[in-house]
Amino acid sequence: MPRSFDAIVVGLGATGSVSLRALARRGWRVLGLERSSFPHERGSSHGRSQIIREACFEHPACVPFIRRARLLWEELEREAGRRLLLETGGLMVGEPGGMLVEGALRSAREHGLALEVLDAGEIRRRFPAFAPGDRMVGVWEPRAGVLFPERCIAAALATARLYGAVVREHEPAVGWRREGAGVEVRTPRGRYRADRLVLAAGARLAPLVPGLELPLAVGRLVQLWFEPAGDRPAFAPERCPIAIWEHQAGRFFCSFPELEPGVKVALDHGGGITDAGRAQGGITDAGRAQGGIADAGRAQGGIADAGRAECEAGADEVRAARDLLRRHLPGADGPLLSSAACPCAGAPDGRFLVDSHPEHPQALLVSAGSRHGFQFAPAIGEIVSDLLVEGETRFDLDPFRLERPAHAPRTASPEP
Repeated sequence: MPRSFDAIVVGLGATGSVSLRALARRGWRVLGLERSSFPHERGSSHGRSQIIREACFEHPACVPFIRRARLLWEELEREAGRRLLLETGGLMVGEPGGMLVEGALRSAREHGLALEVLDAGEIRRRFPAFAPGDRMVGVWEPRAGVLFPERCIAAALATARLYGAVVREHEPAVGWRREGAGVEVRTPRGRYRADRLVLAAGARLAPLVPGLELPLAVGRLVQLWFEPAGDRPAFAPERCPIAIWEHQAGRFFCSFPELEPGVKVALDHGGGITDAGRAQGGITDAGRAQGGIADAGRAQGGIADAGRAECEAGADEVRAARDLLRRHLPGADGPLLSSAACPCAGAPDGRFLVDSHPEHPQALLVSAGSRHGFQFAPAIGEIVSDLLVEGETRFDLDPFRLERPAHAPRTASPEP
């Protein structure tokens, strides 16, 4: 007889871990399944640092979510007793009227954000590490900063366990099916039953829901750490904020202060975005099992690897990063200390996904939508618990459903 729970959460990265915690806090009997252990570099919820900001250039609808998420990150930080968030301030640098700058200002206008626009000369004066082009401007957000993703997930899982959650690492969900009013989830170790299912498997979500057209694609996120070659103190967090650069129309990279050895740079989906769910060039096809069963690969090995992405940056990616450094952060163009690459589920419109499976309402599909979605995670987790426990949420989810309102397509954010 399968062991029963109120809910099962598949995937314990950013959104899965906080969803598990939120449900356990409300007294639900919950099980979390994760194919790896933590910390690991097989998904997008790693990299030592990730950006948090309110001026969401992707869409103004994201701003209420990040405001709530920040309060919840601070709450988790207090509960865990360790620093999870560092306020450095943040700059969004690009051409006036470009996607990044105009999008950030639109969010500021609609939500009354306290931002400041700096010309290129003022950026150089305030932040000596930065070298914007003469036509560039920067949108300065003083409350932006850095989240420490490995710490955040560890804190979410540790507190979820304290609230009674069962966490199973190295146990992937290899299939699920409708079972009466609930679901049955199959793993290499056995079967589990639950009233509700939360699918938060990131780049491996598509194989769990064969036949659905997800507003997601799987790309390659590349992160590199360089030793400063110039004025090292200029890269200290108190002098060097996080930054998003639109270095050409619709193309972005992110830069970070030196939080540990090395200045971090993240490239936007190097290697291109692939179709999530096709057998070639990405996640393998999950088959067409009957009775609502989604067969995600075989029991051995779990969900098929998302493209078998290399774990380190390639030579072309290192050259691309150095080119950007020489143009915009020349003092950081020293020896390459380390690099990391991983599959990343992203939405072309940059928005996350929260919606029920159209054929199996017992199952809720959740994705951060792109790398920048990490910052929203605790708000998404709270929404998951609201929907499962109460059947509703106070947030407007229309822009974040499977069938979403029309929105001008854009390149997904690279944000780590």
